[in-house]
Amino acid sequence: GLGCGVRESIQLSKCSRSSTLFGNFKSHRCGINIQSKKSHNNDRRSCVVSMVKDVESLSETEATLEPLLTESGLWTAYVKASTIFTNLFPLWTVLVAALALKQPQLFTWLTTPFFTGALALLMLSMGITLSPSDFVRVFKRFGAVGVGFIGCYALMPVLSLALGKGFNLPPDMLAGLVLIGAVNGGQASNLCTYIARGNVALSVMMTTATTLGAIFMTPLITKLMIGAVVPVNAAGIAVSTIQVVLAPIAIGMWMNRFANSVVKKILPFSPVVGVISTCLLVGSSVAQCASDILAAGLQLQVATALLHILGGIFGYFLPRVLGYNEIVCRTTAIETAMKSSAFGFLLASLHFGSYGVRVPPAVSIVWMALIGSSLAVMWRYIPVNQKFKFDRSLANKKSILDPFLKPKKSDEST
Repeated sequence: GLGCGVRESIQLSKCSRSSTLFGNFKSHRCGINIQSKKSHNNDRRSCVVSMVKDVESLSETEATLEPLLTESGLWTAYVKASTIFTNLFPLWTVLVAALALKQPQLFTWLTTPFFTGALALLMLSMGITLSPSDFVRVFKRFGAVGVGFIGCYALMPVLSLALGKGFNLPPDMLAGLVLIGAVNGGQASNLCTYIARGNVALSVMMTTATTLGAIFMTPLITKLMIGAVVPVNAAGIAVSTIQVVLAPIAIGMWMNRFANSVVKKILPFSPVVGVISTCLLVGSSVAQCASDILAAGLQLQVATALLHILGGIFGYFLPRVLGYNEIVCRTTAIETAMKSSAFGFLLASLHFGSYGVRVPPAVSIVWMALIGSSLAVMWRYIPVNQKFKFDRSLANKKSILDPFLKPKKSDEST
């Protein structure tokens, strides 16, 4: 994903380079190998003699270290630049969307096959950060992950249907809005959670759970909720979900398990690739529907914006009522508000006969990025004074409804 593994992969790469650099320097200074160190562990004098004998080779050592230092400097510059580039992801999304609206011909080359490949590449970048132990943690912390799952596949579909009917959208655009509510959480939520000082690990687990759940939930919800409005190819949606979501994630996990050395080398570049892929998906989606987006007017814009705004509000207060702490509430709010609108656009393009179904997902891509990043920036400057970083045990939870449901001690004594 965009946010998951960013700091970990960068730190890992920096540490490995630093340890290599230090190891080379140390071995040159001592002029002995590890085996000789073990054999002369108690003989410090021999090490000193070896160091004196190697004084003449110090110039050669410096020559060896110089390219390593230069490489380290370049790597540090890349880390800083890529971090800034990744953190500005919402800005790039909005700029690309505006450019696609004004000059859609710039993105017409990204046809459906290329669009599918870019989305699969984004899923692959998420898969290489995952391992089977991540799914073990999902089941261990199933409470908080379950709340996010309910927000994604129960709350958002109901909200999208209610808003579509409330704003009296045409049947095809109503179907497109419900499709947004029925898809999985977006990978950009991991980055926004990090910016908001939420729980990134929990965000990754929620995104993983909803992404895998999309194989069953998205076809089921669309068939049940809008099957009577427009024709829905539920089987085709399921097959596309397996091809675009499950297969790349499985390949990424396989690479992480059996080609870990390769993954460690490419992992620091994964967030940058993810941002570029997402921007291309945004540009292509908006460009293909540019005229329809402009013609849809304020009605569709307000309905789509409210879907993400209300999703964030309900996504925050639902875990709050259930007794989870502030960090979990922020994480769940961002996960609920930010949907994989690009995936919804792909499904609309492949499996819905009406062209208008793909317009709401294209509009949603922009609003999703704006609202998710706004929540992240707002919460970044609101401090969190929490002792617990994750969801608490049932015994330690304290719901905001407790004052109304539990009698006070003074009342009990009387």
